Amino acid sequence: MMILSILLTFLSNAFTLNQEGSSDPVLSCHVFDERIKTVQLYREGWNLSYPVIKLNSGEKLALHFDLLGDDIDDFYYSFIHCDKDWNRSDIFHTDYLEGFPENPLEDYRPSFNTTVHYTHYKLSFPNDRINFRLSGNYIILIHPSNDPEHPVLSYRFMVTEDLAGIEISAHRPRMTADLNKNQQIDFNVTFPSLRINDPYRDVFAFILQNGRWDNARKNLKPAFTSSNQLKYNSLTDVNVFPGGNEFRYFDIKSIRYQSQFVRKIDFLISNYHVYLAPSDDREFKPYFYWEDFNGKYYIAIQEEKNPDTDADYVYVYFTLPSSYPVEGGRMYISGAFSNWEFNTSNLMSYNAEEKAYESIILLKQGWYNYEYVFRRDGTDDSVASRFEGSHYETENDYTVLVYYRNPRERYDRIIGVQTINTLNRLTD
Repeated sequence: MMILSILLTFLSNAFTLNQEGSSDPVLSCHVFDERIKTVQLYREGWNLSYPVIKLNSGEKLALHFDLLGDDIDDFYYSFIHCDKDWNRSDIFHTDYLEGFPENPLEDYRPSFNTTVHYTHYKLSFPNDRINFRLSGNYIILIHPSNDPEHPVLSYRFMVTEDLAGIEISAHRPRMTADLNKNQQIDFNVTFPSLRINDPYRDVFAFILQNGRWDNARKNLKPAFTSSNQLKYNSLTDVNVFPGGNEFRYFDIKSIRYQSQFVRKIDFLISNYHVYLAPSDDREFKPYFYWEDFNGKYYIAIQEEKNPDTDADYVYVYFTLPSSYPVEGGRMYISGAFSNWEFNTSNLMSYNAEEKAYESIILLKQGWYNYEYVFRRDGTDDSVASRFEGSHYETENDYTVLVYYRNPRERYDRIIGVQTINTLNRLTD
Protein backbone atom coordinates (compact mmCIF):
# COMPACT_ATOMS: atom_id res chain seq x y z
CA MET A 1 0.00 0.00 0.00
CA MET A 2 2.86 2.37 0.83
CA ILE A 3 4.54 1.72 -2.55
CA LEU A 4 1.29 2.34 -4.43
CA SER A 5 0.70 5.59 -2.52
CA ILE A 6 4.17 6.92 -3.30
CA LEU A 7 3.92 5.88 -6.95
CA LEU A 8 0.58 7.64 -7.39
CA THR A 9 2.04 10.79 -5.84
CA PHE A 10 5.00 10.57 -8.20
CA LEU A 11 2.85 10.11 -11.29
CA SER A 12 0.68 13.07 -10.27
CA ASN A 13 3.71 15.28 -9.78
CA ALA A 14 5.52 14.17 -12.91
CA PHE A 15 3.06 15.91 -15.20
CA THR A 16 2.87 19.16 -13.24
CA LEU A 17 5.07 21.93 -14.57
CA ASN A 18 6.31 23.98 -11.62
CA GLN A 19 8.48 27.02 -12.15
CA GLU A 20 8.76 28.19 -8.55
CA GLY A 21 11.80 30.25 -7.67
CA SER A 22 12.50 31.51 -11.21
CA SER A 23 11.17 34.73 -12.72
CA ASP A 24 12.20 33.72 -16.25
CA PRO A 25 12.99 30.01 -16.52
CA VAL A 26 13.99 30.42 -20.19
CA LEU A 27 17.16 32.14 -18.92
CA SER A 28 18.07 29.33 -16.53
CA CYS A 29 18.73 25.59 -16.69
CA HIS A 30 15.18 24.39 -17.05
CA VAL A 31 13.17 21.59 -18.70
CA PHE A 32 9.78 22.65 -20.10
CA ASP A 33 8.66 19.29 -21.50
CA GLU A 34 8.15 16.43 -19.01
CA ARG A 35 9.33 13.97 -21.66
CA ILE A 36 12.84 15.46 -21.59
CA LYS A 37 15.21 13.75 -19.14
CA THR A 38 18.91 13.55 -18.25
CA VAL A 39 20.09 16.89 -19.62
CA GLN A 40 23.87 17.31 -19.45
CA LEU A 41 26.14 20.04 -20.81
CA TYR A 42 29.91 19.84 -20.34
CA ARG A 43 33.16 20.58 -22.06
CA GLU A 44 33.72 17.92 -24.68
CA GLY A 45 35.98 15.15 -23.47
CA TRP A 46 35.25 15.49 -19.75
CA ASN A 47 31.77 14.47 -18.63
CA LEU A 48 32.12 16.02 -15.16
CA SER A 49 33.43 19.43 -16.28
CA TYR A 50 31.56 22.70 -15.96
CA PRO A 51 30.10 24.29 -19.14
CA VAL A 52 32.84 26.87 -19.81
CA ILE A 53 34.92 27.27 -22.97
CA LYS A 54 37.47 29.82 -24.17
CA LEU A 55 36.53 32.11 -27.06
CA ASN A 56 38.09 31.12 -30.41
CA SER A 57 40.07 28.29 -28.79
CA GLY A 58 38.71 25.24 -30.59
CA GLU A 59 37.14 24.00 -27.34
CA LYS A 60 33.63 22.59 -27.67
CA LEU A 61 30.67 21.88 -25.43
CA ALA A 62 28.66 18.65 -25.60
CA LEU A 63 24.91 18.64 -24.93
CA HIS A 64 23.08 15.37 -24.23
CA PHE A 65 19.43 14.69 -23.40
CA ASP A 66 16.73 12.04 -23.82
CA LEU A 67 13.16 12.28 -25.13
CA LEU A 68 11.04 9.62 -23.45
CA GLY A 69 8.57 7.65 -25.56
CA ASP A 70 8.53 6.17 -29.04
CA ASP A 71 8.27 9.47 -30.94
CA ILE A 72 11.27 11.12 -32.58
CA ASP A 73 10.75 14.88 -32.59
CA ASP A 74 12.57 17.32 -34.87
CA PHE A 75 14.38 19.84 -32.68
CA TYR A 76 16.33 22.97 -33.46
CA TYR A 77 18.85 24.85 -31.32
CA SER A 78 19.50 28.56 -30.91
CA PHE A 79 21.36 30.83 -28.49
CA ILE A 80 20.70 33.86 -26.31
CA HIS A 81 23.46 36.16 -25.08
CA CYS A 82 22.92 37.37 -21.49
CA ASP A 83 24.42 39.94 -19.17
CA LYS A 84 26.17 39.01 -15.94
CA ASP A 85 22.82 38.69 -14.12
CA TRP A 86 21.30 36.41 -16.78
CA ASN A 87 19.07 39.00 -18.40
CA ARG A 88 18.98 39.24 -22.20
CA SER A 89 21.81 41.41 -23.53
CA ASP A 90 20.93 44.52 -25.49
CA ILE A 91 22.62 43.32 -28.68
CA PHE A 92 21.53 41.55 -31.87
CA HIS A 93 22.26 37.89 -32.53
CA THR A 94 24.48 38.95 -35.45
CA ASP A 95 26.66 40.75 -32.89
CA TYR A 96 27.42 37.58 -30.89
CA LEU A 97 26.85 34.76 -33.40
CA GLU A 98 28.63 33.80 -36.59
CA GLY A 99 26.43 31.55 -38.71
CA PHE A 100 22.76 30.63 -38.76
CA PRO A 101 20.66 31.74 -35.75
CA GLU A 102 18.68 28.45 -35.76
CA ASN A 103 20.02 25.04 -36.71
CA PRO A 104 18.58 21.51 -36.76
CA LEU A 105 19.65 18.98 -34.14
CA GLU A 106 20.50 16.05 -36.37
CA ASP A 107 22.39 13.61 -34.14
CA TYR A 108 19.87 11.32 -32.43
CA ARG A 109 19.38 7.58 -31.89
CA PRO A 110 16.62 5.45 -30.33
CA SER A 111 17.29 3.48 -27.18
CA PHE A 112 18.16 -0.19 -27.54
CA ASN A 113 16.64 -3.05 -25.50
CA THR A 114 15.34 -0.83 -22.68
CA THR A 115 12.10 -1.12 -20.72
CA VAL A 116 11.58 2.65 -21.04
CA HIS A 117 11.83 3.71 -24.67
CA TYR A 118 13.55 6.98 -25.49
CA THR A 119 15.53 8.82 -28.14
CA HIS A 120 18.96 10.15 -27.23
CA TYR A 121 19.96 13.51 -28.72
CA LYS A 122 23.43 15.01 -28.68
CA LEU A 123 25.08 18.13 -30.03
CA SER A 124 28.64 19.45 -30.17
CA PHE A 125 29.22 23.20 -30.50
CA PRO A 126 30.67 25.53 -31.73
CA ASN A 127 30.55 23.72 -35.06
CA ASP A 128 30.71 24.47 -38.78
CA ARG A 129 27.24 26.06 -38.63
CA ILE A 130 27.64 28.28 -35.59
CA ASN A 131 30.39 30.07 -33.67
CA PHE A 132 30.55 32.77 -31.00
CA ARG A 133 31.89 36.25 -31.65
CA LEU A 134 31.76 37.49 -28.05
CA SER A 135 32.48 36.21 -24.58
CA GLY A 136 29.84 36.25 -21.83
CA ASN A 137 26.89 34.31 -20.48
CA TYR A 138 24.91 32.23 -22.97
CA ILE A 139 21.71 30.20 -23.04
CA ILE A 140 21.22 27.31 -25.44
CA LEU A 141 17.58 26.67 -26.33
CA ILE A 142 16.24 23.40 -27.75
CA HIS A 143 12.90 24.01 -29.46
CA PRO A 144 10.63 22.98 -32.35
CA SER A 145 11.40 24.40 -35.78
CA ASN A 146 10.96 28.19 -36.02
CA ASP A 147 9.63 28.39 -32.46
CA PRO A 148 12.45 29.45 -30.08
CA GLU A 149 9.92 31.19 -27.82
CA HIS A 150 8.57 27.77 -26.76
CA PRO A 151 11.65 25.69 -25.93
CA VAL A 152 11.59 22.19 -24.52
CA LEU A 153 14.73 22.95 -22.53
CA SER A 154 17.20 25.74 -21.80
CA TYR A 155 20.70 25.52 -20.34
CA ARG A 156 23.36 28.01 -19.25
CA PHE A 157 27.01 28.09 -20.29
CA MET A 158 29.86 30.60 -20.36
CA VAL A 159 32.42 31.74 -22.92
CA THR A 160 35.56 33.40 -21.54
CA GLU A 161 38.38 35.43 -23.05
CA ASP A 162 40.92 34.38 -20.38
CA LEU A 163 42.49 37.84 -20.23
CA ALA A 164 42.59 37.95 -16.44
CA GLY A 165 44.64 35.86 -14.06
CA ILE A 166 42.79 34.62 -10.98
CA GLU A 167 44.40 33.23 -7.82
CA ILE A 168 41.96 31.66 -5.36
CA SER A 169 42.39 30.61 -1.74
CA ALA A 170 39.91 28.86 0.55
CA HIS A 171 39.99 28.94 4.33
CA ARG A 172 37.87 28.81 7.44
CA PRO A 173 36.21 32.23 7.89
CA ARG A 174 37.56 34.51 10.59
CA MET A 175 34.67 36.95 11.00
CA THR A 176 31.68 34.67 11.62
CA ALA A 177 30.26 32.70 14.52
CA ASP A 178 29.91 29.60 12.32
CA LEU A 179 33.61 29.23 11.59
CA ASN A 180 33.43 25.45 11.97
CA LYS A 181 30.63 25.18 9.38
CA ASN A 182 31.61 27.65 6.65
CA GLN A 183 34.26 28.26 4.00
CA GLN A 184 35.56 31.64 2.86
CA ILE A 185 36.81 32.20 -0.68
CA ASP A 186 39.37 34.97 -1.25
CA PHE A 187 40.92 35.74 -4.62
CA ASN A 188 43.12 38.18 -6.53
CA VAL A 189 42.53 39.26 -10.12
CA THR A 190 45.23 40.58 -12.44
CA PHE A 191 44.65 41.95 -15.95
CA PRO A 192 47.98 43.02 -17.48
CA SER A 193 46.68 43.34 -21.05
CA LEU A 194 43.53 45.34 -20.21
CA ARG A 195 43.16 48.98 -19.29
CA ILE A 196 40.26 49.33 -16.86
CA ASN A 197 39.78 52.86 -15.61
CA ASP A 198 37.14 52.27 -12.96
CA PRO A 199 37.15 48.65 -11.68
CA TYR A 200 34.68 49.45 -8.88
CA ARG A 201 32.08 50.39 -11.50
CA ASP A 202 33.01 48.19 -14.47
CA VAL A 203 34.30 44.90 -13.00
CA PHE A 204 32.01 42.33 -11.34
CA ALA A 205 33.06 39.07 -9.70
CA PHE A 206 30.92 35.99 -9.03
CA ILE A 207 31.67 32.85 -7.00
CA LEU A 208 29.94 29.52 -7.70
CA GLN A 209 30.03 26.55 -5.34
CA ASN A 210 30.10 23.25 -7.25
CA GLY A 211 28.89 25.01 -10.41
CA ARG A 212 25.58 26.14 -8.88
CA TRP A 213 23.89 29.46 -9.61
CA ASP A 214 21.12 29.17 -7.02
CA ASN A 215 23.48 30.06 -4.15
CA ALA A 216 26.11 32.08 -6.06
CA ARG A 217 27.80 35.12 -4.52
CA LYS A 218 27.13 37.86 -7.06
CA ASN A 219 28.49 41.23 -8.16
CA LEU A 220 31.32 41.28 -5.64
CA LYS A 221 33.48 44.39 -5.42
CA PRO A 222 37.22 44.38 -4.60
CA ALA A 223 38.42 45.28 -1.13
CA PHE A 224 41.64 46.75 -2.56
CA THR A 225 42.81 47.85 -6.01
CA SER A 226 46.10 48.70 -7.64
CA SER A 227 47.06 49.57 -11.21
CA ASN A 228 46.35 46.10 -12.61
CA GLN A 229 45.30 44.00 -9.61
CA LEU A 230 42.10 43.58 -7.62
CA LYS A 231 41.99 41.90 -4.19
CA TYR A 232 38.79 40.25 -2.96
CA ASN A 233 39.28 39.35 0.71
CA SER A 234 36.24 40.88 2.38
CA LEU A 235 35.97 40.96 6.17
CA THR A 236 32.20 40.46 5.86
CA ASP A 237 30.35 37.28 4.89
CA VAL A 238 29.77 38.19 1.22
CA ASN A 239 32.28 35.55 0.07
CA VAL A 240 31.41 32.93 2.71
CA PHE A 241 29.58 29.68 1.90
CA PRO A 242 28.22 26.90 4.11
CA GLY A 243 30.72 24.07 3.68
CA GLY A 244 27.94 21.51 3.59
CA ASN A 245 28.80 17.82 3.65
CA GLU A 246 30.10 15.29 1.17
CA PHE A 247 27.23 14.33 -1.11
CA ARG A 248 25.30 11.13 -0.63
CA TYR A 249 25.59 8.71 -3.52
CA PHE A 250 24.26 5.53 -5.07
CA ASP A 251 25.26 3.34 -8.00
CA ILE A 252 22.61 2.00 -10.40
CA LYS A 253 24.90 1.08 -13.28
CA SER A 254 23.66 -2.49 -12.90
CA ILE A 255 20.08 -3.69 -12.48
CA ARG A 256 21.26 -7.24 -11.80
CA TYR A 257 23.39 -6.62 -8.74
CA GLN A 258 22.79 -4.55 -5.63
CA SER A 259 25.51 -2.00 -4.95
CA GLN A 260 26.21 -0.01 -1.80
CA PHE A 261 23.13 1.84 -0.47
CA VAL A 262 20.79 -0.16 -2.75
CA ARG A 263 18.47 -2.28 -0.58
CA LYS A 264 16.43 -4.06 -3.27
CA ILE A 265 15.80 -4.18 -7.03
CA ASP A 266 12.40 -5.33 -8.34
CA PHE A 267 10.82 -5.63 -11.77
CA LEU A 268 7.19 -4.52 -11.46
CA ILE A 269 4.61 -3.29 -14.01
CA SER A 270 7.15 -3.53 -16.87
CA ASN A 271 9.73 -1.33 -15.12
CA TYR A 272 12.68 -1.67 -12.79
CA HIS A 273 12.28 -0.30 -9.26
CA VAL A 274 15.37 0.41 -7.16
CA TYR A 275 14.88 0.84 -3.40
CA LEU A 276 17.65 2.73 -1.65
CA ALA A 277 18.50 1.95 1.96
CA PRO A 278 16.94 4.48 4.38
CA SER A 279 19.20 7.53 4.71
CA ASP A 280 20.81 8.44 8.00
CA ASP A 281 20.54 11.84 9.70
CA ARG A 282 24.01 13.44 9.46
CA GLU A 283 23.18 16.84 10.94
CA PHE A 284 25.10 16.37 14.20
CA LYS A 285 27.58 13.69 13.15
CA PRO A 286 31.31 14.46 12.82
CA TYR A 287 32.74 15.14 9.38
CA PHE A 288 33.90 12.14 7.37
CA TYR A 289 35.55 12.47 3.95
CA TRP A 290 34.74 10.32 0.95
CA GLU A 291 35.32 11.01 -2.72
CA ASP A 292 32.26 12.36 -4.53
CA PHE A 293 31.29 14.22 -7.72
CA ASN A 294 30.28 17.41 -5.86
CA GLY A 295 26.62 16.92 -6.72
CA LYS A 296 27.03 15.77 -10.31
CA TYR A 297 26.07 12.46 -11.89
CA TYR A 298 27.62 10.17 -14.47
CA ILE A 299 25.61 8.06 -16.92
CA ALA A 300 26.99 4.53 -17.18
CA ILE A 301 25.84 0.92 -17.62
CA GLN A 302 27.67 -2.18 -16.50
CA GLU A 303 26.23 -4.82 -18.81
CA GLU A 304 26.18 -2.98 -22.15
CA LYS A 305 28.52 -0.86 -24.28
CA ASN A 306 26.82 2.46 -25.08
CA PRO A 307 25.38 4.27 -22.05
CA ASP A 308 23.78 6.95 -24.26
CA THR A 309 21.25 4.49 -25.71
CA ASP A 310 21.65 1.21 -23.78
CA ALA A 311 21.17 2.55 -20.23
CA ASP A 312 17.64 2.01 -18.95
CA TYR A 313 15.42 4.28 -16.85
CA VAL A 314 14.49 2.99 -13.40
CA TYR A 315 12.29 4.24 -10.58
CA VAL A 316 14.48 5.10 -7.60
CA TYR A 317 12.84 5.13 -4.14
CA PHE A 318 14.29 7.52 -1.55
CA THR A 319 13.53 7.24 2.18
CA LEU A 320 14.60 9.77 4.82
CA PRO A 321 13.51 8.73 8.33
CA SER A 322 12.20 11.59 10.49
CA SER A 323 10.16 11.29 13.69
CA TYR A 324 8.07 14.26 12.62
CA PRO A 325 7.68 16.51 9.54
CA VAL A 326 9.80 19.65 9.56
CA GLU A 327 7.48 22.63 9.90
CA GLY A 328 7.56 25.75 7.76
CA GLY A 329 8.76 24.34 4.47
CA ARG A 330 9.28 21.39 2.16
CA MET A 331 11.94 18.74 1.78
CA TYR A 332 13.63 18.08 -1.57
CA ILE A 333 16.20 15.73 -3.07
CA SER A 334 18.73 18.00 -4.74
CA GLY A 335 21.66 17.68 -7.12
CA ALA A 336 22.76 18.26 -10.69
CA PHE A 337 20.28 15.60 -11.83
CA SER A 338 17.51 18.16 -11.08
CA ASN A 339 19.52 21.14 -12.40
CA TRP A 340 19.63 22.32 -8.76
CA GLU A 341 15.97 23.31 -9.11
CA PHE A 342 13.26 22.76 -6.52
CA ASN A 343 9.95 21.63 -7.98
CA THR A 344 7.48 18.77 -7.91
CA SER A 345 9.87 16.39 -9.71
CA ASN A 346 12.21 16.19 -6.68
CA LEU A 347 9.78 17.05 -3.87
CA MET A 348 9.47 14.62 -0.96
CA SER A 349 6.23 13.78 0.87
CA TYR A 350 5.98 12.88 4.55
CA ASN A 351 4.58 9.46 5.42
CA ALA A 352 3.24 9.71 9.00
CA GLU A 353 2.72 5.95 9.26
CA GLU A 354 6.33 5.17 8.33
CA LYS A 355 7.70 8.33 10.03
CA ALA A 356 9.77 9.17 6.99
CA TYR A 357 10.03 11.47 4.00
CA GLU A 358 9.66 9.57 0.73
CA SER A 359 9.99 10.19 -2.97
CA ILE A 360 10.27 8.34 -6.27
CA ILE A 361 12.37 9.74 -9.13
CA LEU A 362 12.77 8.26 -12.61
CA LEU A 363 16.51 8.21 -13.35
CA LYS A 364 18.77 6.85 -16.05
CA GLN A 365 21.31 4.23 -15.04
CA GLY A 366 24.55 5.62 -13.70
CA TRP A 367 26.31 6.97 -10.62
CA TYR A 368 24.52 9.75 -8.72
CA ASN A 369 25.28 12.36 -6.06
CA TYR A 370 22.47 13.97 -4.09
CA GLU A 371 21.60 15.73 -0.83
CA TYR A 372 18.47 16.52 1.15
CA VAL A 373 17.46 20.20 1.18
CA PHE A 374 14.84 21.91 3.31
CA ARG A 375 13.27 24.89 1.50
CA ARG A 376 11.33 27.38 3.61
CA ASP A 377 7.85 28.35 2.44
CA GLY A 378 7.55 31.69 0.64
CA THR A 379 11.29 32.21 0.20
CA ASP A 380 14.19 31.07 -1.94
CA ASP A 381 16.07 30.13 1.24
CA SER A 382 17.35 26.56 1.01
CA VAL A 383 18.97 24.79 3.95
CA ALA A 384 21.06 21.74 3.16
CA SER A 385 22.44 21.42 6.71
CA ARG A 386 19.15 20.01 8.01
CA PHE A 387 19.71 16.22 7.97
CA GLU A 388 23.10 16.80 6.29
CA GLY A 389 25.23 18.94 8.59
CA SER A 390 27.82 21.51 7.51
CA HIS A 391 31.60 21.41 8.00
CA TYR A 392 34.43 23.74 7.06
CA GLU A 393 36.53 20.69 6.06
CA THR A 394 34.12 19.56 3.30
CA GLU A 395 35.65 19.16 -0.15
CA ASN A 396 34.02 21.52 -2.69
CA ASP A 397 34.69 23.12 -6.06
CA TYR A 398 34.70 26.91 -6.25
CA THR A 399 34.58 28.81 -9.55
CA VAL A 400 35.34 32.53 -9.81
CA LEU A 401 34.02 34.40 -12.86
CA VAL A 402 35.14 37.96 -13.61
CA TYR A 403 32.95 40.16 -15.83
CA TYR A 404 33.92 43.46 -17.43
CA ARG A 405 31.48 46.02 -18.85
CA ASN A 406 33.30 48.49 -21.09
CA PRO A 407 31.38 51.79 -20.78
CA ARG A 408 31.42 52.07 -24.59
CA GLU A 409 29.89 48.60 -25.12
CA ARG A 410 26.42 47.13 -24.55
CA TYR A 411 27.29 43.72 -23.14
CA ASP A 412 29.20 42.08 -20.29
CA ARG A 413 32.42 40.30 -21.21
CA ILE A 414 33.89 37.41 -19.22
CA ILE A 415 37.57 38.17 -18.92
CA GLY A 416 38.51 35.31 -16.61
CA VAL A 417 37.31 32.02 -15.11
CA GLN A 418 39.15 29.86 -12.60
CA THR A 419 38.08 26.78 -10.61
CA ILE A 420 39.77 25.25 -7.58
CA ASN A 421 39.01 22.25 -5.40
CA THR A 422 39.42 22.65 -1.66
CA LEU A 423 40.86 19.16 -1.08
CA ASN A 424 44.32 19.61 0.45
CA ARG A 425 44.09 23.39 -0.17
CA LEU A 426 41.78 24.50 2.62
CA THR A 427 43.63 26.46 5.33
CA ASP A 428 42.74 27.67 8.79
